[in-house]
Amino acid sequence: QVPLVESGGGLVQAGGSLRLSCAASGIIFSLHYMNWYRQAPGKQRDLVATITSGGSTTYADSVKGRFTISRDNAKNTVYLQMNSLKPEDTAVYYCAAQRFGHYYWGQGTQVTVSS
Repeated sequence: QVPLVESGGGLVQAGGSLRLSCAASGIIFSLHYMNWYRQAPGKQRDLVATITSGGSTTYADSVKGRFTISRDNAKNTVYLQMNSLKPEDTAVYYCAAQRFGHYYWGQGTQVTVSS
């Protein structure tokens, strides 16, 4: 059973916005750090944003000021609000739950930004 399911990806024009969601099941969501990663074709998977169990957030320099990660522990869901999207944001976006060095991964959702 895959405990994380992403949704909200799609095709958007440059300058547009998307909100990704990642719903968790089978884990104690509130105790996990939640991360968003992305992987463009032919490139490594990169960390985009993290939100700790306490709600602190960190971002990759490339998305600071444009992306916002948030979580709703009552809904076992983490979000990634993406604004001012650029073609270079095109990638498969994955959420990952992290606790004590163990990771659970979702299957990913495609985000395509057209110029």
